[in-house]
Amino acid sequence: MSNEPVCEVSKKLLDLEERSGIKFLTKEGKKPKEILKRMVAVYGESAPSYYKAKFWSKQFKWGRESTENDPHTGSSVEATSEEMCQKLESLIWQIGE
Repeated sequence: MSNEPVCEVSKKLLDLEERSGIKFLTKEGKKPKEILKRMVAVYGESAPSYYKAKFWSKQFKWGRESTENDPHTGSSVEATSEEMCQKLESLIWQIGE
């Protein structure tokens, strides 16, 4: 089974999971290279890039607590369908089993 996100919802969940891991390891005092090494050991090819680990680590060092994206100006683009939501729900249930 591929680790590619099924839709925007699953991509957002994956991003939050990565950022939470980066936040935790940063609070433990780990440097971005060590964070990336640990995440690659766990997630393999789907681990975040070094630049993503470095960016978020710096954000958390500066006192950021949220792992959410900052709000953006302009209209939000959201395209969800009932079919995609059902696929996502099915995948979540499969993972939980």
